[in-house]
Amino acid sequence: MSEIKIPLRDMRFSMRELLNWDQHYAALGYEDASPDVVDAILEEGAKFCENVLAPINQSGDQQGCTWKDGEVTTPDGFKEAYQQFVEAGWPSMPHDVEVGGQGLPHSLGTILSEMVGTANWSWGMYPGLSHGAMNTLDAHGTDEQKETYLTKLVEGTWTGTMCLTEPHCGTDLGILRSKAEPNDDGSYAISGTKIFISAGEHDMAENIVHIVLARLPDAPAGTKGISLFIVPKFLPNADGSVGERNGVTCGSLEHKMGIHGNATAVLNFDGAKGFLIGPPNKGLNCMFTFMNTARLGTALQGVAHAEAGFQKSLAYAKDRLQMRSLSGPKNPEGAADPIIVHPDVRRMLLTQKAFAEGGRMLVLLCAKQVDRSNAAETEEERKAADDLLAFLTPIAKAFLTETGYESANLGLQCFGGHGYIAEWGMEQNVRDSRISTIYEGTTGIQALDLLGRKVLMTQGELLRNFTKIVHKFCQAELDNEALAPYVTKLQELNKEWGELTMNVGVKAMENPDEVGAASVDYLMYSGYAVQAYLWALAAKVANEKLAEGTSEEDFYRSKLATARFYFDRILPRTATHAAAMQSGADNLMSLDAEHFVF
Repeated sequence: MSEIKIPLRDMRFSMRELLNWDQHYAALGYEDASPDVVDAILEEGAKFCENVLAPINQSGDQQGCTWKDGEVTTPDGFKEAYQQFVEAGWPSMPHDVEVGGQGLPHSLGTILSEMVGTANWSWGMYPGLSHGAMNTLDAHGTDEQKETYLTKLVEGTWTGTMCLTEPHCGTDLGILRSKAEPNDDGSYAISGTKIFISAGEHDMAENIVHIVLARLPDAPAGTKGISLFIVPKFLPNADGSVGERNGVTCGSLEHKMGIHGNATAVLNFDGAKGFLIGPPNKGLNCMFTFMNTARLGTALQGVAHAEAGFQKSLAYAKDRLQMRSLSGPKNPEGAADPIIVHPDVRRMLLTQKAFAEGGRMLVLLCAKQVDRSNAAETEEERKAADDLLAFLTPIAKAFLTETGYESANLGLQCFGGHGYIAEWGMEQNVRDSRISTIYEGTTGIQALDLLGRKVLMTQGELLRNFTKIVHKFCQAELDNEALAPYVTKLQELNKEWGELTMNVGVKAMENPDEVGAASVDYLMYSGYAVQAYLWALAAKVANEKLAEGTSEEDFYRSKLATARFYFDRILPRTATHAAAMQSGADNLMSLDAEHFVF
């Protein structure tokens, strides 16, 4: 069951019809991103993902990575696929021409990343981590560092990682222990152990560039005393070729629930030569460039697993015969009806469809803000994009991975007992998706970031930036009879969203635990509200296309049916989240730790 079809038609809908990317590219001066070029990229990317990556997804899971004497071998076909990926120029697409890139918009790289992730998430993590390393070097590296490392990463002959957490500290990076001792030549000797390093060791590229957090000898305690370093697996020669082996080794590979095709490494740094990126003791600030890239990449993972599960369960539901429809036989010539006739199977399929397509809209909305942040003409425009992206990023990362995991489970459920059997690939999709709500900041961490830092600490400014967009949409469509059900509900949500925020903020002034108690429900509420706006926008586009007359009537009617399903069946979940967050912290905190017993 390796067959995956990249949903090009729906991607084009979100890109062009919903978010107006053609005009967006023209306005930002991306002359090379013409409609013809974009179409060619989409078509070629889809071919590579369907024909090269998808066929090695299940075999990669079954074979996994192997470790021997510090060296890692990736599953059969992974290295060869990466060589094809590099030869085709895919790694360089969204990077500046000055460092060997093609100068195309970041958002086109996002589309390619979704394709890759849907076809084979484990494989996609190898080049995916490199983009974060590239963005970090581009933003904070010196000209010499860019020339030495960034050019190689952009061309794809080297890959990158980020090395944050350690065995004792998890998310709490303020207590990390890795050390950086100054060398006489201006470099640093890096010592310590990093765990959970995705793509940390492999045989797919000639060098691996680790971006590492460590402490200088005189560093202050906590997060204010963390610096950032480049630590290559092999030290580069003066001519840019690979030189001697550095003091970093892979101690082992983690034995994981899923993503077996990706090497999640324990890395030991033993006086490894490293080079400071950015100012001393400002490493965490610099690393957030990497982490924000990774968080949007993980948001894509939720979309990818929802899409993969939906495609396979839809095909199965149309083919699998079981029982008769409650409203009478739909396949009278057969022994039973296909299970897609049953309402509960429709519920599971439509939920996956709504989250896959709605998630795609949200990720591409975020990608559009990255383009604007990079290339808009005025500082005001760039700041507006940055602010909107800051608000949407924790929602995208946490909400889309939670709903992606839900969708993967529903996809398996559609198969019944067969979903539990490995040959169908559905249990792999569930296992692979489970990590997405954990790494790059758990759902709880993202929720604290959203409610605490992005909303309350800005006195609601970042929230209002988005709710104003929703308000303007609703005002513009008040007289649109076809959109009345959506607009009415959106207006109610927009008002309630602000009221809930104010109520939590007032409570938090008396008891800070109120923020933590409300945060996850607040984030999920926010996710449903953001997707409601996007589905209403999608319904507007679909209605307009049908009114104009179109040869793709089935596509637009499907879009309208999914929008209606989302508003009728999914959006009511906000009521539960609103009630839960308003119930306060006492029902969570009143039981003392010593009274937690079993």
